[in-house]
Amino acid sequence: MNAVLDECRDLKEIRFEPGEKLINEGAAADRMFVLIEGEVAVSKGPVQVAVDRKPGSLFGEMSALLETNYTASVVAVTPVRAYQVENPIEFMTRRPGLAIHAARLLAQRLHDGTTYLADLKVQFEDRKDHLGMVDQVLDALMHHQRKVAGGRDTRGSDPRL
Repeated sequence: MNAVLDECRDLKEIRFEPGEKLINEGAAADRMFVLIEGEVAVSKGPVQVAVDRKPGSLFGEMSALLETNYTASVVAVTPVRAYQVENPIEFMTRRPGLAIHAARLLAQRLHDGTTYLADLKVQFEDRKDHLGMVDQVLDALMHHQRKVAGGRDTRGSDPRL
């Protein structure tokens, strides 16, 4: 069985029917979910950005780590079973294996997004319209991150910032 799921066996299991929201974009991020089985759709505003059915996938971890409201909605596509994590930061602090799992998932998402943007940049670098602005988007992602809760600056030590 999935090692992440083994780490979560003591948590409350929640069931969702198709169409039911696990997470509502913009709501206070007070928990996260670990997918046991089923399929969910992840949407940012009206745009579906992912479908996930992999046991052990996490939802709500980004908002927990950034100490922000949920940044996307997650809706059950099929019947879903998931573990509910009430205090994600405390949970990940006590279970470093899950924190590493979350870091790997987030790193993979970042890698996929920046690879996609880099491909777009190559395809549209000669354009003068909005598609030609991909290099500016990449620059913003790499050098101009926002401050997170508590005023901590996430930009690094680049003196241009």
